[in-house]
Amino acid sequence: MRDILLREAHQGGLMGHFVVTKTLQTLKKHLFWPKMRRDVERFCECCVTCKKAKSKVSPQGMYLPLPIPDFPWTDISMDFVLGLPRTKTGRDSIFVVVDRFSKMAHFIACHKTDDVVNVANLFFRDVVRLHGIRLQPS
Repeated sequence: MRDILLREAHQGGLMGHFVVTKTLQTLKKHLFWPKMRRDVERFCECCVTCKKAKSKVSPQGMYLPLPIPDFPWTDISMDFVLGLPRTKTGRDSIFVVVDRFSKMAHFIACHKTDDVVNVANLFFRDVVRLHGIRLQPS
């Protein structure tokens, strides 16, 4: 039973592989058992996902900046701004598309619950329609 509680507090639901202190805080809100800290520490030490993702080994070499694009609209970044007040049409988020070459941006109103199909349709309607699809020359 404790293993299930530990797993759920450490990696379950919307939570994602927190360190010992955060996992312990989550458990202490609702539960208590003797030597709880020791059990949480042991569980977190044995978590394979944490060992892979939170490695103490530094990466090899220097960090390199992204290459500078040669043409507009061949290299873009996309992000979302969430948690905004709803508009009259019910939209509560902004889909942001930025061209890394020209720094031109499109701010597209959307719903927080839009799935990948809706976001792709927004992208084609508001970005591809204006700028086309440009492939980087090889």
